[in-house]
Amino acid sequence: MSASAHGHTPAAWTGVVIAFIGFCVSGVFMVAANPLGFWGGIVIVFVGGGVGMVMKGAGLGKPKESAAEVEAHRKATQAALDRAKATAV
Repeated sequence: MSASAHGHTPAAWTGVVIAFIGFCVSGVFMVAANPLGFWGGIVIVFVGGGVGMVMKGAGLGKPKESAAEVEAHRKATQAALDRAKATAV
């Protein structure tokens, strides 16, 4: 799992931090019984997701795997399965 870049990018961190701030804002205004502030926080949560997607589109997210990487991963997985079958028999 740590070999992948899942979540370890500026786009992911920025989007999550903004969404977390929106969650906190919504929570405070929910306790304060202020519906307008609550919905404002919900909007901030969605803005965080949008900012993350825009940053990913700008190249700050996880790069896509090349066809060679996908094929190498498939071969490695198949080899591991073959080894597991050989030791189980």
